[in-house]
Amino acid sequence: MKTALRALFICLLAATLAACGFKLRGPQTLPFDTIAVPGVTTLRTEIKRAIQTQSNAKVVENVNDADAVLDISREASEKVILSLTTRGRVREYQLRYLVSYRVTRKQGGVYVPPTTVLLTRDITFNDEILAKETEEQQLYAEMRADFVQQLMRRLAAAKPLLPDEY
Repeated sequence: MKTALRALFICLLAATLAACGFKLRGPQTLPFDTIAVPGVTTLRTEIKRAIQTQSNAKVVENVNDADAVLDISREASEKVILSLTTRGRVREYQLRYLVSYRVTRKQGGVYVPPTTVLLTRDITFNDEILAKETEEQQLYAEMRADFVQQLMRRLAAAKPLLPDEY
């Protein structure tokens, strides 16, 4: 009897998910066939990997061979004090990750005008715990991955713009 109820519940759950329009995210359709991401950094490597595996576009090394060029003008990370203890020691930090970029067209104009993205994470701090530095690096890596996913969604929604349209 329990297995019949369990099977009925699973069927009901599957029908509910099917009815709501849920579907797995497939490859993104970008408005260009090739893109160049000049430079060598961890962020650029992650972007290239995401474009190659999650979209229809191909990453090329030569800017002259690309339909679009992703220009990252600024990438910065910083740590800001959020709160102090009564003894004046740091209790919390805010980690900030900022990226400024634009995507230009080979024919002139842009796909994405100059854009700045700021991601933040709060982290508690205790100078007696050694793993906090590792946690900080993991949070920066997560923010970088979040930015890459935001960029992929932005590229999929991009439309070619002429200079007077942005």
